[in-house]
Amino acid sequence: MGNLTAAGAKNAGPGRHSDGGGLILFVTSTGKGRSWVLRFQRAGKREDRGLGSFLGDQPIDAAARKLREETPLFDRPALTLAEARLKAAHFRELIKAGRDPFAESKKEIVVTPNFERATKAAHEALKGQWAQKTADAFLSSLKQHAYPVLGKYMVNDIDARTIAKVLKPIWLTKPMIARKVRQRIGTVINYSNAEGWRDDPMPDKAVNILLPEQNDGEHLASMPFKKVPAYFVELDGRESIGRLALAFLILTAARSGEVRGATWGQIDRDDKLWHRPAVLMKGRKAKPHTITLNAAALAVLDRAAAYRRNDNDLIFPSAKGKPLSDMALSGFLEALPYTVHGFRSSFRDWAAEKMPEIPDPVAESALSHTVPDKVMRAYKRTDLLDMRRTLLDGWGGFVMPTAAVSHV
Repeated sequence: MGNLTAAGAKNAGPGRHSDGGGLILFVTSTGKGRSWVLRFQRAGKREDRGLGSFLGDQPIDAAARKLREETPLFDRPALTLAEARLKAAHFRELIKAGRDPFAESKKEIVVTPNFERATKAAHEALKGQWAQKTADAFLSSLKQHAYPVLGKYMVNDIDARTIAKVLKPIWLTKPMIARKVRQRIGTVINYSNAEGWRDDPMPDKAVNILLPEQNDGEHLASMPFKKVPAYFVELDGRESIGRLALAFLILTAARSGEVRGATWGQIDRDDKLWHRPAVLMKGRKAKPHTITLNAAALAVLDRAAAYRRNDNDLIFPSAKGKPLSDMALSGFLEALPYTVHGFRSSFRDWAAEKMPEIPDPVAESALSHTVPDKVMRAYKRTDLLDMRRTLLDGWGGFVMPTAAVSHV
């Protein structure tokens, strides 16, 4: 039992009041400020360290009480006499073991949220780079399809089976929605991984194994990646600038507007890079984005050079020297139940199934999707570019097995 009592600590005058065992109540000269101090010896030297302010029996409102109850004892800024004794005793044991409890107590405490809270956090962090429609759809689709199963799960406990449980009811009946829900779950999972709330990124390969193959008759917006090489051969029915633009889009997994607005000045042939300025990218807060060029994409550029005009820097100009219209590309898919934009999903599905050794955020970066800064910092920028090159080189080889060719 210590020397102090709760009432004695509350009414103690200015100065230092020992409770024993190195625990001291310090009262300022005015008598208003009260705090707990732990006095101890380490390496032959005496030290005084603060444990927190004094908490008497003053009333606190319900919200403050709830917050205090949810805060671990050793992280509470104000302590009662009983709490100060417990904290002092614990810290003394750590000091005897040669550890520094004060340094350890300052380490960031990671509180793992459930999926619903993680979704809201990811949405708040990323919505500034999305259109309002995309930001709204992100929340509404996960609320409708994912929350009933995943909502209360801690994000570090979510595995491929629980994700597949969300997707199976709609995977074949609502394939386009299911694919979007899957991608959005992946965004939350990868954001949580970046925040340190879970150890692993989205388990794409395992989810693929657990889901049935979607029926081609469902009129998917994106072409199944297994069909892309055959379509790519058909695309070469005859030479045209529109066909070359669509071939380049497929090989780079780029958006239609990015390809139609591409200029020769953006191409670095020596390093095999396409430097895309912010004005070409999607999103209100778009940033410049560089993509690696595989051998097949470079072959397309070689053929497009025949259409180059001295007074025009566009890679794929229309007959009037202006950017091609969106219909100039989508027209080649009129007889098929797919969209031009869907080739990005074809690439993403191929990457998840055929290149599982490439981290999921790398594939997202290759698509110029928003990737949390903490994920980007997890890889050196040179490593990230190298992995993206490996990924897109593999895609080019898959779409066009003989990359060193004169035709697409």
